[in-house]
Parts: sequence; C-alpha cells; structure tokens
Amino acid sequence: MAKRYYELQVAGCTRQLPVINLNDKVAIAGFVILGDVEIVTASAKALAEKIPAGTDIIMTAETKGIPLAHEMTRLSGRNHYIVARKSVKAYMDDPIWVEDESITTAGKQRLYLSADDVAKMKGKNVLLVDDVISTGGSMKALVALAEKAGAKVIAQAAILAEGDAIDRDDIIYLAPLPMFDAE
Repeated sequence: MAKRYYELQVAGCTRQLPVINLNDKVAIAGFVILGDVEIVTASAKALAEKIPAGTDIIMTAETKGIPLAHEMTRLSGRNHYIVARKSVKAYMDDPIWVEDESITTAGKQRLYLSADDVAKMKGKNVLLVDDVISTGGSMKALVALAEKAGAKVIAQAAILAEGDAIDRDDIIYLAPLPMFDAE
C-alpha cells in the first residue's frame, strides 16, 4: 500500500507527516518531536510567548512533551519543570498517581509524581504542555494529577490540536492537525 503524507506547517517549520491507521476507521498524522531540534525550538519559542501570566511551573507527561517543556521553561526564565512519569522509579518516594488513556497508547496507563514533585507544585499555578492535544485524555489525566498534588491548572498548551480539539477554546495551540479516514 502506498504511504500517505500530510504536510504540516507550524512555527515556521514544514514537515511531511506519515498518515497512520489507528484502526479500520481512523488514521492520524504521525507527529514526533523527539530528536527534531528545529521544531522543538521554534514551537517552544512560539508557545513561550503565550504562557499565561501567573504561571509558576510547567508540567508535562513522559515522553514527547519533555523536550517542549524543557525549552519552554528555559526560554521563560524558569529553572524547573515537572514530568509525570509512566512508571514508578526507584528514586520516587511516596508517589501519587492517576490513570491515563490516550488514542496513541494501547490500553490504560498510569501517570506518577514523586512526593518531591508534589511538594514543588503544591499551591502553584501550573501550565500543562504536550506535543498534541487530541481527545484530551492525557490532559485530563495531567489535570487530575496536578490537582491531586494541590496545584491549580491555569492553562493547557500544545504544539498541535488534533481532531475535535481544534474547536476547543480552552487550550493554547499553534496549528491544527486533521484526522483522516483509514485506508
């Protein structure tokens, strides 16, 4: 079968994204920022300009949001960001967790924060970031985790909004990403 591609233009960058079937009805354009320094840097700069006033800390989930959160944190003059982990690591004392369900991950998974991260977030205003917001499942899990940690989520941001998320007015994003019929 011939591969399909979608041409994405975001933050001054152009990428040819492969269109991948999720099931027999729906396909998505595969957007991977890991290793793409140009798109991470350009997108982080554009999103950093949109960080809401009053943001104390940026939070993301493993894995693809990490380079974006790192660069946004650096550009905005902050020194620390929070990463919700997908498994408990040996260094994580007394972790808290919530369940997460995403269209790009099979089944349910958990997101965890260590007690140390919880202490850094408690009473703080948090900006959640990710590479793409689609169904909103991952962001819902991040909101629940941040609130469980005693933080207040003041905004959600991503490089791209996909599918129905394109019409949401409660998220910050740089470009839309359509969904496709499976072939």
